[in-house]
Amino acid sequence: MGPKSIAGLAGALVVILLVLSSVFIIPETHRGVVLRFGELVETDVPAGLHFKIPVVEQVRQFDIRLLTTDLPAKQYLTIEKKPLDVDSYVAWRIRDVDEYYRSTGGDELRAQSLLLSRIDNGLRDEFGVRTMHEVVSGQRDELMENLTERVNERVMEAFGIEVVDIRVKAIELPQSVSENVYRRMATEREKLAQEFRSRGRELAEGIRADADRQRTVTLAEAFATAEETRGEGDGEAARIYANAYGSDPEFYQLYRSLEAYQKTFSGKDDIMVIDSDNAFLKYLKDANPANVN
Repeated sequence: MGPKSIAGLAGALVVILLVLSSVFIIPETHRGVVLRFGELVETDVPAGLHFKIPVVEQVRQFDIRLLTTDLPAKQYLTIEKKPLDVDSYVAWRIRDVDEYYRSTGGDELRAQSLLLSRIDNGLRDEFGVRTMHEVVSGQRDELMENLTERVNERVMEAFGIEVVDIRVKAIELPQSVSENVYRRMATEREKLAQEFRSRGRELAEGIRADADRQRTVTLAEAFATAEETRGEGDGEAARIYANAYGSDPEFYQLYRSLEAYQKTFSGKDDIMVIDSDNAFLKYLKDANPANVN
């Protein structure tokens, strides 16, 4: 291969390299800017095949799809001065490539830092005018909508960024506050339990006292009824005895004497020494008591 051929081949390679270095492709999901010696000369370059001046011009591409960034958990005070640990995230995208590049230099980390700073201030303001109940459940959706709208207005104008949504993933009490709340709740529950126990003991004492009173009254009434019945029975028995004894006095004397004999001579070793004329032996002298005067 002669010198002319080599020179021609080298020239062709140079031309190819120049052509390749002057062509660039921007994907559908991106937009670009063209810099000439570091100075912005063309912005919001759409997707497709484009040309640039090799070496002199440089192309930067930026993803315009929806991006999600988690915000670091931070503590905010409610209007009641109660601290809350808030974990949130933001969904955003580049809307104005020209403004985005001019304000951030095309640095996504810097863009996130500026965005999170605005959201942090917005969260602080929104939490500061609401109670704990409102930020946790009562006005949570309204809070997020207001915050998204406010932050979007600021960053769209300042950085060319559109904030699509800001959401709170979790709201929790700080650990120290949670422990205090737990202790306070435990104390309140213990106090309530003590009140229930005291009421129970008081009610139990009342029930026992009433039961004892009813027992005493019932026993007294039963004893009185028993005594009355016993008295009526004794009276009836006395009446029957009197009628029986009055109908045959002699038989009554015999019956009483026989009971006395039975009790007196109930044991084999019983001995009684009395005069034979004693009235106690009246019915032992004569086997026929009807003949005795």
